[in-house]
Amino acid sequence: MKSYSESYKAAGVDVTAGYKAVELMKTHIARTMINGVTPDIGGFGGLFELDMTGLKKPVLVSGTDGVGTKLKIAFMIDKHDTVGIDCVAMCVNDIICCGAKPLFFLDYIAVGKNYPEKIAEIVSGIAEGCIQSGCVLTGGETAEMPGFYPIDEYDLAGFAVGVVDKDKIIQPNEQKAGDMLIALKSSGVHSNGFSLVRKVFTVNGQTLARYFSDLTCTLGECLITPTKIYVKAILDLLDEVKVKSITHITGGGFYENIPRSLPNGLSAKIEKSSIQVLPIFDLISRTGHIPERDMFNTFNMGVGMVVSVDKNDVDKTLTSLKASGEEAYILGELVDSEEGVILC
Repeated sequence: MKSYSESYKAAGVDVTAGYKAVELMKTHIARTMINGVTPDIGGFGGLFELDMTGLKKPVLVSGTDGVGTKLKIAFMIDKHDTVGIDCVAMCVNDIICCGAKPLFFLDYIAVGKNYPEKIAEIVSGIAEGCIQSGCVLTGGETAEMPGFYPIDEYDLAGFAVGVVDKDKIIQPNEQKAGDMLIALKSSGVHSNGFSLVRKVFTVNGQTLARYFSDLTCTLGECLITPTKIYVKAILDLLDEVKVKSITHITGGGFYENIPRSLPNGLSAKIEKSSIQVLPIFDLISRTGHIPERDMFNTFNMGVGMVVSVDKNDVDKTLTSLKASGEEAYILGELVDSEEGVILC
């Protein structure tokens, strides 16, 4: 018999709702199963047997992140089946920057009140993100916290682990002046900068339902577009080309993220005319009167990921990425400089 506490329910925590949520999410979790996982749900830990085939010196790579205040958009338009993709993307896109293949993912969902159907919607997105990145959802935690969160709101965070052979870890210090930067197009704002987005538009239900001439959908539909997952395209590229660095453009935009992938003495020289800026960013800048520097220091501006390769490998890189379904183009080059990022 499952446990039940009338007193705990009176305090705002319904354990039976948790059991129902687990039952509803099982079909979504099952979609993510891959070799190595023990598929039992409801234990105290997720088990994963590491396949060492082809790995001489396996190194585990981990990453953790959340969705941030983009969740406020989900609350307002009552759409919860894509934010899980964002959560997975923010983790796996980070660990792929080392060249690591994601293995498994765990989620943490904290709610004011456990609505099982809503939890299942969230988990369906998490499962989709895992499928897109080729990893398994080995487990998670749903915490009902009355009085801490409003009853119709929640927070969502995750944790991913991948593996890479030590000899294949991407080494940014091998870069040199003249190496080329290749941009992978983003799907939109992704999951960063939403505090500024919400301030610019004074976001509410009416604003999110509005059509702007810049966009092909409502503002809400544009903003809720899930973060693009680049894992499979990057793994395919690593089989084809010597990639020297990979940068995930997240919070902090160009100015914070690109220098993290560069050795001392090198900077990224980028001509602004080469950047395929998405319409949503022009709309944000114009509506909020946001200076260009702040835009590039907050948002991805249409570039979700950047890879650095030798100039002789540019054509092969573009061919590989486009074969994987990515929109990719030359963004700039590396130059001898200490500035980090040079937009000209």
